[in-house]
Amino acid sequence: MILPIIGYGDPVLRKVGEEISSDTPNLKETIANMYETMYNACGVGLAAPQVGMAVRLFVVDTTSFSEDEDLEDSEVKELKGFKRTFINAKIVKEEGEEWVFNEGCLSIPDVREDVSRKERITVEYCEEDFVMKTEVFDGLIARVIQHEYDHIEGILFTDKISSLKKRLIQKKLKNIMEGKTFQEYRMKFFGKKGR
Repeated sequence: MILPIIGYGDPVLRKVGEEISSDTPNLKETIANMYETMYNACGVGLAAPQVGMAVRLFVVDTTSFSEDEDLEDSEVKELKGFKRTFINAKIVKEEGEEWVFNEGCLSIPDVREDVSRKERITVEYCEEDFVMKTEVFDGLIARVIQHEYDHIEGILFTDKISSLKKRLIQKKLKNIMEGKTFQEYRMKFFGKKGR
């Protein structure tokens, strides 16, 4: 089932997610719905707060990134096969050089900005089987995970840009809050009347 994506300004996007357990009701269905919602919106990642749940869950599938013609063959192969569910994730280490990439967010449509992040991360998390894993990720995969991880920490990519850039996008953010934006996927807006 395709869920509405929560737009910028909704308090759920600012909450630190609570840990979930294997007996969380309807967890498998929720995860399936999140993947379906992400694919419908042409995203590469989606966190539970973006569909109204303040829990530590996000899904990632970087396959669509693999179609970028500027990538090396090894990068294409890595991105094409990467699909993962992250439950109760914790980034335990960030390392390497910071690098800039132009990011966007399904909850903040029509806004893209350059964001600086570390190139390599170590993450502890559970997949759907609730077996704890520790893995190292780098490059674009690490960036997508960091972006989605921020969501379960109540952080948005717009928090990581300069105050000047924030002022420049203020009108766009206000329009998103008021539902005065158009996108081809279903959204729920915090400030829209008749919500």
